[in-house]
Amino acid sequence: MHFLITAGPTREPIDPVRYLSNRSSGKMGYAIAEAALEAGHQVTLLSGPVVISAPEGATLIRVETAKEMYDAVSECIPGCDVAVFCAAVADYRVETVAGEKIKKLADRLTLTLVKNPDILGSARSVFGFGGILVGFAAETTDLARHAVEKLERKQCDLLVANDVSRTDIAFDREVNEVTLFFRNGSQENLPLSSKREIAHTLITRIESLR
Repeated sequence: MHFLITAGPTREPIDPVRYLSNRSSGKMGYAIAEAALEAGHQVTLLSGPVVISAPEGATLIRVETAKEMYDAVSECIPGCDVAVFCAAVADYRVETVAGEKIKKLADRLTLTLVKNPDILGSARSVFGFGGILVGFAAETTDLARHAVEKLERKQCDLLVANDVSRTDIAFDREVNEVTLFFRNGSQENLPLSSKREIAHTLITRIESLR
């Protein structure tokens, strides 16, 4: 199968030297790409700014902003069999990016933010994707409730949720602990283990959805 995988954070510029971003390292998305390749699948990896090397054999496309990732997904998703949206895409961007560095003059600075396009939510309705759709949910409260709502709202086949309020897993860590939520209503808890191990399990579960 041909996998489209997004990974890493996005950066939304404020001025030529500053940006809004998040703590995603890209390790989970890159581990999934590597596991898919090891299972014999074709992989297109759309990556935000990270400091890790892409697995050999993947077609790597680098992007910076949420809009760039949206456009790259729109271009790459036709013909793919599986789309795994693991990237931590910024929900909002600065409405007006300053052309010059903002000087530290006033005691307060107000930024007006506008919503970025919804990549996962556009997969079915805008991009017309009919393959296996996998989303991720990083939650700090009510993980199961938010995950099920997101799975249904985004029309996913599988949603991978983790509790990012914990400091021992997820962001910047080599390990994670996730719960898989399936379209048929079933759930599967994957205990604390390396992101590589989780990635291989995830590929197996995706293959079973065929």
